Amino acid sequence: MKHLYTLLVSCTMLALAAPAQAQKQRTTEYESGMIEKGQKVGVWEYYSYTRDGRQVLVQRYDHTAQKLVFYRPIEDKPYDVEIKPGEWTRTNVQQPPLYVGGEAALAAYMSKLTYPQEAQNRNIQGRVLIEFAIDTLGRASKHKVLNGIGGGCDEEALRLSQSIPPQWIAPRLAGRAVPVLYQLPFTFRLEKAK
Repeated sequence: MKHLYTLLVSCTMLALAAPAQAQKQRTTEYESGMIEKGQKVGVWEYYSYTRDGRQVLVQRYDHTAQKLVFYRPIEDKPYDVEIKPGEWTRTNVQQPPLYVGGEAALAAYMSKLTYPQEAQNRNIQGRVLIEFAIDTLGRASKHKVLNGIGGGCDEEALRLSQSIPPQWIAPRLAGRAVPVLYQLPFTFRLEKAK
């Protein structure tokens, strides 16, 4: 009887341990959390660095519940907010539009910018400003160039902004998600010859 009990306890412990073995901890300098079947699960922590080099927590996001748990407040600035369908007003929001993973995750996609050959040949440099709407579900749409520099840079910035994975967190005003217009700058700078 004792052997049967030991066998049952061992089998139960193996059964309980099996799901835990399917999850794997992943930690980098910018994020930390669990991976299961190649997908982020549970609450992840996302980090950034201050100007003096300190690592700070900027976000906690529950990938299972698809819910923001914590974010480090950033500069308070006004956004164009859709108060009623078709009626926009410029105002500050309680929670700004955020990208899951913070600025570091967004910067990773923005670094895929390709400098157009025409712009390089013509020594075109500068900043292209792209604007798009983020709806109450965090979906980006209606991308357009607000300020361009030409030479194919405007089209490249627009292409890249439209290819950013849809992981936006809708801003909140008066406790509810609201659509906003968001502006994202892309810098084109030629490297100096050495």
